[in-house]
Amino acid sequence: MGSHPLYKRVLIKLSGEALMGDRQYGIDPTTIDRIAREIVQVHEMGVEIALVIGGGNIFRGVSGAAYGMDRATADYMGMLATVINALAFQQAIEKYGVPTRVQSAITMREVAEPYIRRRAIRHLEKGRIVIFAAGTGLPFFTTDTSAALRAIEIGAEALLKGTKVDGVYDSDPVLNSSARRFDKLTYDEVLARNLKVMDGTAISLARDKGLKIIVFNVKIPSNIERVILGEAVGTVVEGGDNNAQ
Repeated sequence: MGSHPLYKRVLIKLSGEALMGDRQYGIDPTTIDRIAREIVQVHEMGVEIALVIGGGNIFRGVSGAAYGMDRATADYMGMLATVINALAFQQAIEKYGVPTRVQSAITMREVAEPYIRRRAIRHLEKGRIVIFAAGTGLPFFTTDTSAALRAIEIGAEALLKGTKVDGVYDSDPVLNSSARRFDKLTYDEVLARNLKVMDGTAISLARDKGLKIIVFNVKIPSNIERVILGEAVGTVVEGGDNNAQ
């Protein structure tokens, strides 16, 4: 691990559940403040940062569909939940003096800019943090897919997926105490083993464009900075031959 950032531009994907803290629902102000502060600290190191935040702490489209709701309608509701989280994060980050822009894939001019790729890149170049909200703007696509898509569009060097577990396992570590964590995986291994890193569309997108994915536990303080500095944190998914450990 060095003292200089390994990456110039990254996209950080945060699950909505990561914002709940110890709550069962919604946003925990202490948790969102801590994560925002860590993002600002990394930004001060000269790293250009974009964010995609899930909406699972408020509403999940898949869950709504499971209860008999039309899947497209449920997904749109989930997209709106991500906008709520994006606005909360914008406030939390700007409290520390860093200009932030929310760009929404669903037009809502009163609260967010529309998503425009060239404008997003310009914001990053000017030192602003950009939060991409409302997924892709289309139903049936997850926020993981949106994160991979936006990361590729803005030329991010890595997609950092912050979750509540410390990497990718061969089975659910909550249910199986013998679950094995991987240090490294290839895209093809993730797809072949059906590992729950991100959905298949997101992994396929990342593989086709060579986008590095790092899955780590965002609930552990300073992990974002450790990943940015190149420390071995979580699981790395990228190309290569038989690099699973």
